[in-house]
Formats: sequence, structure tokens, C-alpha cells
Amino acid sequence: MAANRTLAIAASSILVGLIVLGLKFLAWWLTGSIALYSDALESIVNVVTAMGALIAVRLAQRPADASLPYGYHKAEYFSAVLVGVMIIVAAILILREAIMGFLAPEMPTAPMQGLAISGVATAINLVWAFVLLRQGNAAKSPAIAADGKHLMTDVISTFGVLAGLALVYATGWAQLDAVLAALVALNILWSGWGVIRDSVGGLMDVAVPGETQKTIREVIATSADGAIEAHDIRTRQAGKMTFIDFHLVVPGAMSVDDAHGICDRIEGQLRKAVRDVQITIHVEPEDKAKHAGIVVL
Repeated sequence: MAANRTLAIAASSILVGLIVLGLKFLAWWLTGSIALYSDALESIVNVVTAMGALIAVRLAQRPADASLPYGYHKAEYFSAVLVGVMIIVAAILILREAIMGFLAPEMPTAPMQGLAISGVATAINLVWAFVLLRQGNAAKSPAIAADGKHLMTDVISTFGVLAGLALVYATGWAQLDAVLAALVALNILWSGWGVIRDSVGGLMDVAVPGETQKTIREVIATSADGAIEAHDIRTRQAGKMTFIDFHLVVPGAMSVDDAHGICDRIEGQLRKAVRDVQITIHVEPEDKAKHAGIVVL
């Protein structure tokens, strides 16, 4: 059910993006504002990245097979990197338009209609950005979360554009329109860099957050009765999946069956504490103890 909901959210993003795109281009067509044009260009990126997110989410849900035994979870990180690249491309296009507009400024027309239509589009984006961020975090979906972060950046920059355009109409300074577009582009560049940075971390097998690591260590320490210690604990995040592996030291005279029972108990408790987890435990005799890591309580 959670997987189907994530897919439905990803598909709905395309529809929402197309609606907002149409509204923003209408606002630009009515006003001729470079700042609103830059805002509309970013909405094209929203639609393209929503399509990429849908493909990535669908692919990430495929079960592991012989060619990818650890699953397809990292597919979402590739989508998130694509989002970041597209954001940067949009920012470059906007900067180009801003420079041209600054050199040959023109006063926007139809102020009230353009501002009103862009305001409606922004309100839609704001609501949907919250939906994406909530679902992305709940489902541990990097693609959905990246889409939500980008959309929230779009909302913030559009608020700035609308406020600035009101100032353009009030002062009559046409070049301010181009300056606003340039500021939007710089904000978008920063957003794109953040998305790429976070996604590359996932591709590089970044460890789980510190709070989750603390939980994992506590669970191992309190559920490994009969063992001596656990060391070389490693974690990594791949989309919604958390991978944990460590060495468990047990008494040398312990039977394989008893050691296996301890491992089963630890795995059971870890699965209760950490959702969507894959665990690998390497059992070692006591002469392999490092006297470091976790001493079993």
C-alpha cells in the first residue's frame, strides 16, 4: 500500500506540474515579464523531473534479482541527480534571459492579471511541495523528497518575484525585472547544488543518520544475550533500504545453533526498530574479540 501511494504521488506530480506550467506561462504571456518567464522556465524543469521521479520510483520498487542482488533502490538517487542537473540548466537559461533583459529593459504589462495568475500557481505548488516532502520522508524516497525540495525552492523564489514585480510597477524601474530574474537563477543554482550533493552521498553509500546509528547500537547491545561483543558495525542507506552489517563474537564452545539463535533475536529486534532493513551478521569465536565496539549487556 505504501509503495502504491508513493507511485500515485509521483504520477500526480506530473499533472500538478503541467497545470502550474500552464498558469505560469499564461502570466508571462500577459505581462511580458522576464522574471515571470524565468519562473515559467523552472516549471518546465518541475514537469521533467516529476517524470524522472516516477520512472525512478517504479524502478526502485522492483525486487532484487540475479543481476542486482541488493535491489534497485539506488535508482532514485540517479533521478535526484537528474533533478539537480535540470535545475542548474534552468538557472543558466534564466541568467541568460536576465542579462538580455537588463541590457534591453521593457516595462511589464497587465500587472494585476499576471500577479494574480502567478499567485494561484504558487499556492498550488506550495500545497503540493508539502505533500511531496511529507511522503518523501515517510517513504524514504530520495526522488520524491528531491522533487519536494525543488518545488519548495520554486515557491520561495516565486514569492520573491511577485513582491519584486509589485515594486517594479510602483517605481517604474524596468531593469529591476531583470535583476529579479537573476536572483531567482542564483537561488535555483543553490537548490540544484544541494540536491546533487545529497544524492551523491546516497550513491557513495553514506552511513545512516547519527540518531539511527545510536538506535542500532542500543538494540544490538540489549538483545545479544549470550554473545561477548559486536564490532565493525557498518551501515549504509540506499533509498528506503537500510543495510547493517557487523561481526558478533560468541564463546568458542557455543554451538552453531545457539549462535544462530542469538543472530535471529538481534535481527528481529533490529527490524522492529529500523524499517526496511537488511542485516548481515558475521559470527566469530571469542579469540577474534577486539575488545572494542559494543560490549553485550
